Amino acid sequence: MAAEAQATRKLRAASPDEAPALSALAKRAKAHWGYSQTFMQVCDAELNYDREDITDNPFFVLQRETRVVGFYALRRRSTEQAELQALFVEPQFIGTGCGRELIEHAKTTATTLGFRELIIQSDPNAVPFYIAAGGVQTGTRESGSIPGRLLPLFRISLSETG
Repeated sequence: MAAEAQATRKLRAASPDEAPALSALAKRAKAHWGYSQTFMQVCDAELNYDREDITDNPFFVLQRETRVVGFYALRRRSTEQAELQALFVEPQFIGTGCGRELIEHAKTTATTLGFRELIIQSDPNAVPFYIAAGGVQTGTRESGSIPGRLLPLFRISLSETG
């Protein structure tokens, strides 16, 4: 059964027309962790993606049958570093391997684009996930939505992945 479910999943480039649906998915995934409605409202702008985001950056969706169940986006930080701008999985698919498939694809994509490091600002709930993906915590960074809230910052050396 697991092999059958795996066979129905496919990674593909996101379409700019999917921006509203991907924004909604990001908000559902973030809310899954029990954040308050007030917190979610403060984070709203940071969880919105537009056509230009998708056009200007590598954005990939994971599809199961015809349904998008997750996505990730990369952004160039420098010639050597890419940042994982987003990685979200529909709540009912968290823990089913979708996130792992997305992060592994993100690492491969970043490597193919010539980057040597992947930088990740993590939600505190995702720390074990990024450690399992090879991330090393290098410090913290202030949230883009909530001044004073520090978020874990990870680095994955792409030359060491394989």
